[in-house]
This record gives sequence, structure tokens and C-alpha cells, in this order.
Amino acid sequence: KGLGITNEIDFGATGELDNGWSWNYQVQFDPNATASTNQIDDTRLELTTDYGVLGVYISEGGLDVDNAASQSVYGRPTDIGLASGIVDGPGIDGFNNVQLHTPADLLPYSTVIKAAYAPGAQVGMNSANAAGSALAIGNYLGNVEQYQIKSTPIDGLNIGADYLKHSDQGNAVTKSVQDEEAGSVFATYAYGAATFGVSTTRVAPLILSTSATETVISNASAAGRNTNAARQYTNKKMSAAYNVNDNLSISYEVEKSNRELIVQGAEYDIDAQAVQAAYTMGGMTLSVSMGDTDNVGYADGKDQKQTLFAMSMVF
Repeated sequence: KGLGITNEIDFGATGELDNGWSWNYQVQFDPNATASTNQIDDTRLELTTDYGVLGVYISEGGLDVDNAASQSVYGRPTDIGLASGIVDGPGIDGFNNVQLHTPADLLPYSTVIKAAYAPGAQVGMNSANAAGSALAIGNYLGNVEQYQIKSTPIDGLNIGADYLKHSDQGNAVTKSVQDEEAGSVFATYAYGAATFGVSTTRVAPLILSTSATETVISNASAAGRNTNAARQYTNKKMSAAYNVNDNLSISYEVEKSNRELIVQGAEYDIDAQAVQAAYTMGGMTLSVSMGDTDNVGYADGKDQKQTLFAMSMVF
């Protein structure tokens, strides 16, 4: 049992240029950020033009849609309270990246395409004049690219997908047997007071050899290189919500994640579900979530139940 209060605060500024283009700047102050960043965590600078959006993101700008279909009125069952250990689709917001977005009205069905690139997969917080920081974990990260597409083909229906890929992972001593890549697709549909969402995600984690010549590794030799000895993760999520009235909403979501090992062995899926309700009174929302998760961290029989009460304020 415990209590928690949000400990981050965002500051933002917007403006418009003489030619009608607009800009948006955001910076986050987070006491959990490292001292070297002066407690500054995530930042972004976006320029919106007639030709689309150009953005520079520091630990921001995620394009993954693995959770875009969630209709839970408080939060996904595996992303609230106690850690579930689920391996979800990675996002490029974990790295410093540059993005280009197509204009909102350029393509049919309100389709928007976004592309992002992270050179060297750097995660350091540097000033505009600073040199690039050393790559993490022995130069295993390489470069990262991610793409996203979202569309509204008919009223009430939203669909989308994303794809992320690392390249140039590993080094001369430790070869990459499998570079990390991931992708998701989702769909949501609204009908009257009800909304529905489904999504599926596949994640192929980085697998490194234990020598310069090894190209195939076992679950045992993967330890330290791929701590879960996993070849692939497959996640499936379904949810539904209903607005009882202008103030009260209820939802139900179920999530399932399968971990496929490098070498055949016992595998245990994470199964999570939660029933939630949220009641809004002006700028205040009271929420309750009751859920359970089986096989936490893909461990057999490691199950948990939790009930959460939350209050959020908008001002």
C-alpha cells in the first residue's frame, strides 16, 4: 500500500512567424533527472509549416502506437501500480531524434505520416554547442529510425501502425545476431457512447553474440547480452469503454504478452486485465481500478492483484 503524487512539471511556449508558420517549445523539470541535466528531463522544439512539421526532440517524440488503442479510463492494466514486467514496443523518444511530419490535410482520410531518426542513438542531454556523448553499453545501440502512419477512413474509425528499427548494432568484438526492431498496428471505433480498441505488437530484441565469430547463441549464452533470452515478444490488447453519462465512464481492458525464447523451453504468458471507473466533477476526476496480472515478468505462478484509487486535477 502506498501514496504517490506527480512530481514533474512542464513549461511550454508557442509563437508565430511573419509568414504564418508557428513554433512550439516544451521543457520538463523532473526531480528524478540526473544532476548533469540540471533536473531537466524532456524537451522539444517544433516548427509547423505549410509543408509539415519539423521537430527536434530530446527524450521526447515517441511514435509507437502499441498502446494507442487503449480505452481504459484511468490507465492500462500493465502500466499502473505494481510493475508487470511486460516488454512493450519501444519508442524513439528514448533517444535524441529529429522528425518530419506530413501536413494534416495533405493526404486523404486525414492520413498523417511521421518519420524520425536518431543519429548514434544518443541519450545524453547536450547544449547546441556540445559534442556528442559516448554511446551507451559498448556501442551496441547504433542508429534508430521509426515511422508512423495514422488515418481515419470512416467516421468513428481510427487506424494506425508504426515500425522501429535499430541499425549498426554490435561491434567488431561482439557481433549482432539480431538487431532490435518492433512494430504495432491498432484500431479504435466509437459508436454512440461506447468505444472499442484493439492492437497487436511484435518486438524482436537485440541479440548479441558472445564472441567475434559466434553467430548462434543459446538461452544460457544470451545472459548479459539479452537478459531474458528472448527471440521475440508478441502482445495483444483489447479494451472497451462506455460513457454512462457526462460525468461517469467505465472501461475494461485485457492484455496478453507472449515471450518466445531463443531456444525452446518453458514459456509463460503475461495476462492482465482491469475494470475501471472515472467520475469527473469540473476540473477534478476521481478514478478507481481493480485488476490482476498473471505470470508477472513472464514467471510461472507470479500473480498479483491490485486496487488503485486516484484523483487528478486540471487547472
